[in-house]
Amino acid sequence: MLHPQARALLDFIEARGIPPTHTLSPADARAYYRERRTATQPLPAEVAEVRDLAADGPHGTIAVRLYKPLGAGSGPLPVLVYYHGGGWVIGDLDTHDVLCRELANGAGCAVVAVDYRMGPEHRFPTAVDDVLAATRWVRREAAALGLDASRLAVGGDSAGGNLAAVASIAARDAGDLPIVFQLLIYPATDMRRGHPSHQANGQGYLLTRDTMTYFHDHYITDAKHDLDWRASPLLHTDLAGLPPALVLTAGYDPLRDEGAAYAEALTAAGNRANYVCFERQIHGFITMGKVLDEAHTAVALCAAELRRAFASA
Repeated sequence: MLHPQARALLDFIEARGIPPTHTLSPADARAYYRERRTATQPLPAEVAEVRDLAADGPHGTIAVRLYKPLGAGSGPLPVLVYYHGGGWVIGDLDTHDVLCRELANGAGCAVVAVDYRMGPEHRFPTAVDDVLAATRWVRREAAALGLDASRLAVGGDSAGGNLAAVASIAARDAGDLPIVFQLLIYPATDMRRGHPSHQANGQGYLLTRDTMTYFHDHYITDAKHDLDWRASPLLHTDLAGLPPALVLTAGYDPLRDEGAAYAEALTAAGNRANYVCFERQIHGFITMGKVLDEAHTAVALCAAELRRAFASA
């Protein structure tokens, strides 16, 4: 059953005539996403510190935002490097500010949010380059920022979950960026978009097939890139030796099945991967705690898993 609160939200969106993302220009879609977030997101929690910084990258500087939790103490903090969702086209530091604050306080860790470059202005694999560069910068600058480089996790939602999975594989292959945990919230893992949930949930549950095509086509230039593991981490031929993971999905999400498939692939390759599906929820729900109670449960679960991973690192 679709959660009654999710049903009420979908009915509200339809009644208000809120335009689907795929009908807007990228610039308008970004502005709309940023402006309407307050309708569904809780008020931002107080944290000990928030600082806007800039990381170096191959395509220029990358805006990042550092959060430190309440009660942080004086020692170096474990850190989650977080990549926001939005289909590699929309979203920014502000759209995910509330979630980053919640994760910092809940997990007792620092969070560094990354404002990576997006399509269509900067197409695949620029976002991958940016998140890897920003994460390496966090590791390099950890001591100066009061962070513990030996306890560094990556995470993200949707497109950001895709980037976190890709960053974990790239870091393993490079051997120069130890990652202790990957937090994958309804990640996109297969750009071919052929899993059954794309049909079952592709219309009527906020994220639609048309919107996914819009995001894909603004990010991916060539169809052959769909088979590149940096776009489709599920297609990597070797998923062994990756960090422990929490993969979280939603039952009424087109991405549900590819998230589940990635969790299964991680486990089959010998990794520790926990999988939780919020069966009654829709894509994007974790940021919507103002109107969806289960968002708070999901945030608490993510924070607890982060805390556990950092304690054992």
